Amino acid sequence: MHFWMAIKIAFRSLFANKLRSTLSVLGVIIGVAAVILMLAVVSGFHHWALDRIKSWGVNELDVVPGGTGAGGVISETQQNLTVEDAMAICAVPHVHAVSPIVYNYGQIKFYSQNTRAPVLGIAPTYLMIGNWEIERGKAFTGEDVDRTAHVALLGSATAAQLFGLADPIGQYIKIDGLSFLVVGLLKNRGGSQGFGNVDELIFIPYTTAMHSLMGRTFLDEIDVAAEDGSDLHAVQRQIVELLRNRHKIRPGDPDDVHVNDLARFIEMVDRWTSMAAILLGSVATISLLVGGIGIMNIMLANVAERTREIGIRKAVGARNLDILSQFLVEAVVISGVGGLSGVVLGVGTSWLIGRYSPFNTYVQMSSVLLAFGFAAAVGMFFGIYPARRAAKLDPIEALRYE
Repeated sequence: MHFWMAIKIAFRSLFANKLRSTLSVLGVIIGVAAVILMLAVVSGFHHWALDRIKSWGVNELDVVPGGTGAGGVISETQQNLTVEDAMAICAVPHVHAVSPIVYNYGQIKFYSQNTRAPVLGIAPTYLMIGNWEIERGKAFTGEDVDRTAHVALLGSATAAQLFGLADPIGQYIKIDGLSFLVVGLLKNRGGSQGFGNVDELIFIPYTTAMHSLMGRTFLDEIDVAAEDGSDLHAVQRQIVELLRNRHKIRPGDPDDVHVNDLARFIEMVDRWTSMAAILLGSVATISLLVGGIGIMNIMLANVAERTREIGIRKAVGARNLDILSQFLVEAVVISGVGGLSGVVLGVGTSWLIGRYSPFNTYVQMSSVLLAFGFAAAVGMFFGIYPARRAAKLDPIEALRYE
């Protein structure tokens, strides 16, 4: 039988039983749409998470103090990082930039306006390490750090709370009662870190934060930027070994600092999203299997209703292969129609979610092809038994069927 004639007969059979065909195709539509939508959501989260991590700096290493305690119970964070440690890390091979960091929350005031925001004491190199950009004004300099200048960079959210639409550059604000000159406005970044909304951050020289504002001699963190293309794990090991020597940690004793590698966060996100894609994709394919059962149901009904037709066709010379291919084509047409409709529904729903919600979705062509191909395979698999049953009908018994 000509292939296009088989497709024509398949569509004629579908339209002959519109309601039954629609119900059978519905399972395939829902299954394909669910696979595409779920994978689009997972992929959208993956892109969002990677963008957030990369915005912090792919080559960044964070050196933080270890905890104190006994028996595996951490009681408090050690106060063992110093400015001298940060300066020593600058000499580690393949280290591009280093910034000491201290942080605390402060009460911020500008005349009658006031808010509470995280204040970070940093070196100017921190802006490069963390990929921060200045929207207006300028960054403070190394000279400002050396002379413990009272200068500040404002995050966009804090600037909006204090100044509204007015320009904050050149204005004086009070941080815990001390006056600071606003020299720059940080570009809006969005997202969050351990401090909450990153656009609420205020940056001041770390020397000013340590000696004038917070009154401490230790650092909360040391941020390090490695050279592009360098082995981050090797740099990490060298930093740990350096600080073990500086802190006089004996061989066999645990490290008193931790070095966090952002590349590990990327690997973690990749692993989590892969697992989520497999889990959600597996759940969604259940709908496709249900749709396949529906296809088998309608094909068995078609075989029963067209038993006499099958007998007549065999009587005039149709081979078993012709009957088999005819019903297989009909099963594939049903799954194909459902697959195409499911692709349109899944892609359209993903677009609507990305367009009218704060969460982005990302439809990959591979997921579309996977869902559609699986739908066609389901139609073929569940159509084999009804097709074989039709092909094996005895023509004499089929002609007698009423």
